[in-house]
Amino acid sequence: MNTLVEAAAQVFSREGIDATTNRIAERAGLSIGTLYQYFPDKLSLLRAVAERHVRDADRQLSAVFARLRDEAPPFDSTMRVLLEALVELHADRPRLHALLHRMAAPTLEQLDEMRGFEDRICDEVAFHLKRCDRGGDDVELTARTLVHTIDAQLHRVMEFDTREATDALMLTVERLAPG
Repeated sequence: MNTLVEAAAQVFSREGIDATTNRIAERAGLSIGTLYQYFPDKLSLLRAVAERHVRDADRQLSAVFARLRDEAPPFDSTMRVLLEALVELHADRPRLHALLHRMAAPTLEQLDEMRGFEDRICDEVAFHLKRCDRGGDDVELTARTLVHTIDAQLHRVMEFDTREATDALMLTVERLAPG
């Protein structure tokens, strides 16, 4: 099944929503019948790619969060490290990530998982806002605004030059959580 999910990621990245299950099966080196044993249609494959992305992102960001808590750098450095990690998660296949953001309608279970993931990111940003005395009167609201604004920029606005993307996102942070 991992082979199918990776093949789907590659084909969706290249072809967008025009990708077909036939091309995905061919890329995976499997028959279309084998693909349909695991996935009833291409949208279920797209959901599986999204689920894998969230799982991988959660694992990678958890490591970044732990390091930032241990090192406790100044807020701007903290956010730059976090933004670099987020940009890196999306830089390899920006077209795929934009498609996932728009088309991969999650199941209720996946939606709960995604909300939990977003909540963990918001909580972590709020922790660093508080630690560095930033974020104004409602730190949690500032954290949520930052996280969701950055998410929208990553998935809907940005062209990916890693350095430029991180710098542009830092401008958003500076505007929403000034020092």
